[in-house]
Amino acid sequence: MNRGPLLIDSHGRVMRDLRVSVTDRCNFRCMYCLPETEAAENFYRERWATAVNPTPITRQWQPKQNILSFEEIERLVRLAVSLGIQKIRITGGEPLLRRDVESLIGRLSKIDSIVDLAMTTNGFLFQQKAQALREAGLQRVSFSCDSLDVENFRRITGRDGLEELLGSIRLAKELGFAPVKVNAVIIRGINDHEIEALAEFAMRESLVMRFIEFMPLDSGRAWQRDMVMPGREILERLRARFDLISLTPANKSETAKRWGIGDSQAEIGIIAPVTEPFCGHCNRIRLTADGKLRTCLFSVAEHDLRSRLRGGTTDEEICEYLREVISQKEARHHIGEADFKFASRSMSCIGG
Repeated sequence: MNRGPLLIDSHGRVMRDLRVSVTDRCNFRCMYCLPETEAAENFYRERWATAVNPTPITRQWQPKQNILSFEEIERLVRLAVSLGIQKIRITGGEPLLRRDVESLIGRLSKIDSIVDLAMTTNGFLFQQKAQALREAGLQRVSFSCDSLDVENFRRITGRDGLEELLGSIRLAKELGFAPVKVNAVIIRGINDHEIEALAEFAMRESLVMRFIEFMPLDSGRAWQRDMVMPGREILERLRARFDLISLTPANKSETAKRWGIGDSQAEIGIIAPVTEPFCGHCNRIRLTADGKLRTCLFSVAEHDLRSRLRGGTTDEEICEYLREVISQKEARHHIGEADFKFASRSMSCIGG
């Protein structure tokens, strides 16, 4: 069902990708997102005095009544797809904490014109849900794995979960999810020494490995530029060890620069939003678990869809509102500039 003009912003970018958060809660406490562990506090303490914005975000979980129901999410996704959205990614928080999330996948998998239905997860609960998710129609899954060392994994995430995560990655491959992607946020002084080991892991397991620059989305708001391992530096390290073969981007809006590794089936990608922004081709928008639309990961303003869903607004009116909001999408982020403002919420509340 086509409801007219596509979602096009004032810079000519056509929106094709919608990230849907189904919960703001998470069972990990990653230091680049919810740094609440003793290890994270010790790491950040010396930085708070000189942080860009030293006031931490006060975390408050959304009450259940504020969270969109599966019926409301399905309605919004259907409308977004009718306006040209083609790719849907289910996120959180940790999406597998949302009860019966596989039933939402089943609903969304039946919507025509969705060409990619994916999920991002920390993998801790994936093995319990994997078969049901696959049968419901989930096509792809991406896992977060910032360390292959048990102690360092605990330091970064705040819990023991590496064994469960590795088992989940193997199970995803067995069940036919393809490609299986693994994301690693690289923080200087924390896990940058594991870059080569993570690439070797990708080679052994035939994975798509994504190295991501550390972004200012932590609730502690202690991010500083010197904590960022630039994508160029990551690439230099990898080239010194591996035979990298440049791969052609699938489309202009692709966030990762990609390389094959020798004659392996693995792939390396580097996502460098801090040092090499790709805002000019951004085609992504985000729906938070409590029904707010965000036009940029670093937006300081949100647009309320929940009240419209629950207030009798017609589909046509919601579509018109979506077009109006998208027309105002930010040209770019301002990380590292004097006028940069932290996003209004941490990553766990925004959705990845």
